[in-house]
Amino acid sequence: MNLPTYLLANSKIKRLLITGGSSYVGQHLVPLAVTAGYDVCHTFFSTDVINDGRSTPLDIRDEQAVHRLLTHFQPDAVIHLAGSNRSPDMETLITKGAQHIAQTSQKLGARLIHMSTDVIFDGRAAPYQETDLPAPLHPYGRAKAASEQIVVDHHKSVAVIRPSLIYGLEIIDRGTEWVSQSLAAGEPVTLFTNQWRTPIWVETLCQSCLELLHHTDTTIYHLGGNQQLSRAQFGLRLLDWWDITQRNTLTIAPTPANAPWPPNTSMNNDKAKADLQTPIYGVDDVLAMFPK
Repeated sequence: MNLPTYLLANSKIKRLLITGGSSYVGQHLVPLAVTAGYDVCHTFFSTDVINDGRSTPLDIRDEQAVHRLLTHFQPDAVIHLAGSNRSPDMETLITKGAQHIAQTSQKLGARLIHMSTDVIFDGRAAPYQETDLPAPLHPYGRAKAASEQIVVDHHKSVAVIRPSLIYGLEIIDRGTEWVSQSLAAGEPVTLFTNQWRTPIWVETLCQSCLELLHHTDTTIYHLGGNQQLSRAQFGLRLLDWWDITQRNTLTIAPTPANAPWPPNTSMNNDKAKADLQTPIYGVDDVLAMFPK
């Protein structure tokens, strides 16, 4: 995907720190930012996946470590991706990490882009707009909702981005990878027919992050794609695209009655489409652009 010319133009944003550079989004965002001409430093916690000489280890729970890195690098902007839902210390990682990043970047006058999620909603009132109040159902959603409030409270120029399911066609996304590995091992996998999302192409998400570096307002953006799909519809499309044909243990069914996941977190993305030049696509649009 070609970079819009506005991302390549001269700007006061030169030095860019990306936390979570080894995350799925980070693996796409870091090279895109480098290509766009930013002086990039990106962080990792335990494994440097990119290994391009621009990375540094960082535990965002360590306030002094965050302060030392940002003070040394002196970024003009920070894109905060770090905060895994697989960490045993998830709540502290997400909330305290967000606080440390927001406080220090504010002191340095650095623009902040904070990555959140659509699962801050309970899934009972879709499609969601940016003004709808969070009502998370599980610990990850609660931690992310809390982190949004934290960064807004501690920073005067922050864009909070709420993506839905994130996928790409160069690196297999984490969800599809897990499904593929489980099916290959003969383990049971269920794709749900009554859980609805608005998946977002990782290229769109990354370009939107870079574009928002050049805004100055504090606001929230819903960055879901232009197509509502069930988890089953989305999962099957990606299994087909990645040629994953081993499906003997795959089940297509509704979620259990006591499932802790929100049933429908589909988001209205009109604000993003009005304010950003980055085009937003549906899953079928993206797959049609890259036929197998």
